[in-house]
Amino acid sequence: MIILGIDPGTAIMGYGLIEQKGNDLRPIDYSCWRTPAHTPLAERLLMLYEQIDPYLRMHTPDHIAVEELFFNSNTTTALSVGHARGVVLLTGAQHSIPIYEYTPLQVKQAVVGYGRAEKAQVQQMVRGLLGLKDIPKPDDTADALALAICHAHSFSLNQKIGEFR
Repeated sequence: MIILGIDPGTAIMGYGLIEQKGNDLRPIDYSCWRTPAHTPLAERLLMLYEQIDPYLRMHTPDHIAVEELFFNSNTTTALSVGHARGVVLLTGAQHSIPIYEYTPLQVKQAVVGYGRAEKAQVQQMVRGLLGLKDIPKPDDTADALALAICHAHSFSLNQKIGEFR
């Protein structure tokens, strides 16, 4: 199964493409899409779409895992992330790719085994689980890979117990 994890954002959108074969996870591609600062929101969203759409055409993932929107104290950031998530959801739907959403707590639990893990712990586990030499940078890229890993672990388990079909 090929899984694309996406950490949505309008300035930086991290992505990580992995392959799962049984219990083995292998990184295929990871980086981030960026938009220039001070660009109007509508243009940024279009730029993101124009980067995601051909990527999906080229790599044709089986599933997309994206961070579920949660509100902390900064509603401006949450709204911005929500717009970027909308682009991901729309583009994935256009390509008929199933999309699965995970909270940060679920990602930490699946990757580290502890839902309150620190970011550095998650990054080290991503590096180790995927056999990478270094922690992926920027943080958004490591987060996207963590989402893909979370989905690989969660989907297999939930499919066995009948939650995902």
